[in-house]
Amino acid sequence: MDLTFIIQGQPYPLNAVQTWESKRLRKAAAKIGLPVPDGSLEDQRRAFADAKLALGPDEIRRRLRRDLTTSDLVAAATARISRGRRAMSVCEIRSTTGRAADFVSWFLDTTRPDYERSMIAAHPDHFLIRTAPDGTQEVVETTGGSPAASRLLIDYTDISTLRSVRDPAYDLEAAGVAHSGSGLPVGGVRHQFRDRAGGFHARLCVEFPQVVLPRMVSQHRWHLATEWANWITFAFHGLD
Repeated sequence: MDLTFIIQGQPYPLNAVQTWESKRLRKAAAKIGLPVPDGSLEDQRRAFADAKLALGPDEIRRRLRRDLTTSDLVAAATARISRGRRAMSVCEIRSTTGRAADFVSWFLDTTRPDYERSMIAAHPDHFLIRTAPDGTQEVVETTGGSPAASRLLIDYTDISTLRSVRDPAYDLEAAGVAHSGSGLPVGGVRHQFRDRAGGFHARLCVEFPQVVLPRMVSQHRWHLATEWANWITFAFHGLD
């Protein structure tokens, strides 16, 4: 599989993204209080995901409770100050493997036996990703440039407060509003996909409140590159 990443118009190879992932793994391990696993990056990725899953949702939230309380307050404040205006963090990926429809179907299939593990393993900063029966996705993660982990609830059935616009050149999308733990809309996602010769193209976008620090937006582009690179790999080649 050959993946190319476009960040601010600049192409990057997979090894640049994996360098970011390796650095974040050490920071994520320190934040959640787990050792950095031994082995290759692939071995570390799987072992760290299994260690986080073994803690369970309640322990994850307990270990990160100070971060989650702080980030919830900050998210609410920045959302109110921004008054619905958004800063867009965008990364594009070109894959030489697979079809867009097959990948999106895999990504949205919450009934897969490996669903939760694949969600957690895609990025070291993913601490908890679970989907409730009503379809709401709970995400506990550290976004790109943030010092604190945050908890978001993403509703993929609601795009009412998104500020990004659907591009008709892309046939498929996964989009939804992100709410803070207190229920306030604080951003959202609009991920779009289309087939291209010999593979498919993804345009990945996360909406932040406009007044967040620019570093949050710029660093989250690498977060997007990392998680989606791994999801694409898992979808077509498996996690193990």
